[in-house]
Amino acid sequence: MAAPKAPLLDAAGKKSKDVTLEESIFAADVKLHLVHEAVRAELNERRAGTRGAKSRGMVSGGRTKPWRQKGTGRAR
Repeated sequence: MAAPKAPLLDAAGKKSKDVTLEESIFAADVKLHLVHEAVRAELNERRAGTRGAKSRGMVSGGRTKPWRQKGTGRAR
């Protein structure tokens, strides 16, 4: 099997030459479960922090105490 090659790009994005890649690293079998894990991790990182939570003032209701503190058998 021939050694894997990849194009080397200059600062303008044009191909300058082909680079021979290390066969012990780049000729290995692809482990799809690891690719899946990496993609899921990346997508989760992109998604993080994009969901907002309502503050105490934005929540509907909440003007009065929903039930008294003692005697109901519920938690405070």
